[in-house]
Amino acid sequence: MTTTLAQKVVTGLKDKIFAGDLPPGHKLPSEAELIDEFGVSRTVIREAVTRLRAEGLVETFQGRGSFVLAVPEPTSFTVESAAIRTHDDVLDMVDFRIGIECEAAALAAGRVDDRQRAAIRSALDAFTAAAPEDAVEADFLFHRAVAAASGNRFYLELLDSLGPMVIMLARTRLGDQHSQADVAQAERLRREHDDVAAAVLAGDPDTARAAMRVHLGNTRRRLDTGH
Repeated sequence: MTTTLAQKVVTGLKDKIFAGDLPPGHKLPSEAELIDEFGVSRTVIREAVTRLRAEGLVETFQGRGSFVLAVPEPTSFTVESAAIRTHDDVLDMVDFRIGIECEAAALAAGRVDDRQRAAIRSALDAFTAAAPEDAVEADFLFHRAVAAASGNRFYLELLDSLGPMVIMLARTRLGDQHSQADVAQAERLRREHDDVAAAVLAGDPDTARAAMRVHLGNTRRRLDTGH
């Protein structure tokens, strides 16, 4: 009960902070005033202030009380391709994608619906049929379809923020033997994408996660060894 009441106080105070009624630098009302306002005990007020401190919204000074801190401006995560300058940067980006996209694939397998199944099949067909000059865009759209099927908008927004350039950056650092125009390479990539799609469409999260890890892991290995 104390926890629920504390959350009520936290929500009330956060509303005032975000609305500007308690601006940065402003002192929170005293414990007695907050007890009066919210009709709760001193213990509940102290727990609420502790939570606000943990969220970085207030700072408490002994003997002076608690003061509102500046609320950080919301930011969108983006990675500019110009910021990925070195071969190690590209390897780090693939590692980052492994952490993100393997879990997105697992979630997609557990949540995929008929509409998303059709979108994944369509993206896979487009990737398989793509001419070499269209392969990067088609590759990205397949990965995007899997992320969309996860049902978690943050996976999709993150992938959109990276865009097709994240695939192009890896491709440009591989030799001609790894280009989409190379028959053996094209077949390897097609098989890897097939495996990811099959596991997601079958509703098998563990296999989907593993298939995505194999696919991106192979990309990393080819980048790391050059063959």
